[in-house]
This record gives sequence, structure tokens and C-alpha cells, in this order.
Amino acid sequence: MTYIVHGATGAQGSPVLASLLASGHPATAAVRTPANLPDGATAAAVDLTDAAALTALYTGASGVFVHLPLGAPEVAAAQAEAIATAIETARPARVVISTSGAIVDQPDSPLQAPEDAPVRRLIRRATESGVSTAIVSPRLYLENLLLPVVFGPAREAGVLRYPLPADFPVSWSSHLDVAEVVARLLTEDAEARTEGVIAIGHLPALTGEQLATEFGAALGHPVRYAALSPAEFGELITPLFGPGAAPVVSLYEALNAEPGFMISEPTSAQRVLDLAPRPVADWLAKMLA
Repeated sequence: MTYIVHGATGAQGSPVLASLLASGHPATAAVRTPANLPDGATAAAVDLTDAAALTALYTGASGVFVHLPLGAPEVAAAQAEAIATAIETARPARVVISTSGAIVDQPDSPLQAPEDAPVRRLIRRATESGVSTAIVSPRLYLENLLLPVVFGPAREAGVLRYPLPADFPVSWSSHLDVAEVVARLLTEDAEARTEGVIAIGHLPALTGEQLATEFGAALGHPVRYAALSPAEFGELITPLFGPGAAPVVSLYEALNAEPGFMISEPTSAQRVLDLAPRPVADWLAKMLA
């Protein structure tokens, strides 16, 4: 039996795959084009809209880690449908779903994904299938801060620029933090499996000024925080993202209307699993090593 890791060559899946392999667990990388996989990993070429192929892949699996790739809503809906059908039919021993930053655990928030969002439909069907299911729910990824238009000025001019107010608290987490939680959830003993939503991120949440201090500690020189407007940030990232910059700008416009972007302590990985995100300075030092 093996663990299936979707997107195993991408930002979310690759650290999950590496963590499983490092702890001696058999793992299969479910990717569109198998290539450049670490030693010990097997590979399976997958089409996330092919329910029959996914069912064959999931059958007998010890666990499945899945997240919906960024893309057109109609594609995400078809992927969610196929994955959910495969879970219901194949009934793997365990499923862990990442929301990839979508909010599914704060029903009173205007940022909550609607009921008919593909990720909500996938979570609902997986949970209702009776298959043991856990959902990891991060907020903003620290890797966003490695964008050249963000990290370059921090490293070269000591200015961390981002489209949130300096005192805006965020439960930041890295892909490494998420992978640690996912690997724990996938490999838990069957009689003690954690189910439901596990929120991932710093508590207390970090402000922009605190992020700048952490960056300074890792970079070895003072770094100050400078808040950008979402529109200004959009101008910086449009050459990188093209049309994909528009939804990013919309997200930060919505965030700027809120008092913060924080996880709930009762459902946090800190409370549920006794796993806390690594300090930002430690994460950045690892990225720079």
C-alpha cells in the first residue's frame, strides 16, 4: 500500500512527498508528467478529470493528499467531481485535502468560499463518503514573500513591500509547515485519526512589521515594512502573472476591508496536533541555504 501525493512536483505536493519518503513511507507521485522525482518515489501520470483512472489509482491506497490546482472555475469543478467520485468508489484508507488558502472554516466571514465552490463540494462529498477525511486550511503562504518584487527590495534595500497594512495580523505559514501537518495526518494510527478541519498558521498572528523584523534577522540587516495598495501591488505582479494578477488584486482588496486574516485557535494545528509553524526567520534561512 502506498500514499498518493497529487501535485508532487509542485509547491504544495513536493514537500509532502519528501516528508513521507524521509520517514520511510512508500509514496506515489500523482502528476501530469512524471519527471525529476526524488529517489524512492514511484510515479503515476494522472488526469484530474478522469474519475475512472483516479479510482484505479486510489484503490488500496494507504492515503491520498489532494488539492485543486489553480485554474478556470469550470476545470476546477470537473476535477472536484472526478476526485470525489474516485474517493467514494475506491475508498482509500485516508484522505487529506488542502484548501490551498480558500476559507472553508469561518462561516461568518465574507471571505468564506461559497457552498458551491469546487473545494467545498469536494470536501463535502469526501466527508459524506465515510472515508476518513481531514482538511488542512492555511491562510497566506510565506512563499508569496519570495516573489522577486517582494523579496528583491527586502534583500537589496531593506524594505519589505506588501499590499496589507503594517498592523494587519495574518496567520502566515509556509509550504513546509503545511507538509508537516499533512504528513502527520496521512500517517496517523487508524484508531486515532484526526478528522475535520485543521487550520494552519502562526498564532499569535504576525503583522507586517513583525514579518520585517523576522526578515531582517534572516538577512542580517534591518528591514522595514512598507504597505502597498492592492492596485500598486497589481502593477508590480502583472508582468509576472499576466491576467492571473487580477484575482490576486481582488483578494487583497477584500483582505484590506477585514481586521485580519487569522486562524481559529481551537481548530489550529497547534491545539489539535501540537504542531506549530517554524519561526519566519528560520524558514527564510532555510530557503536561502
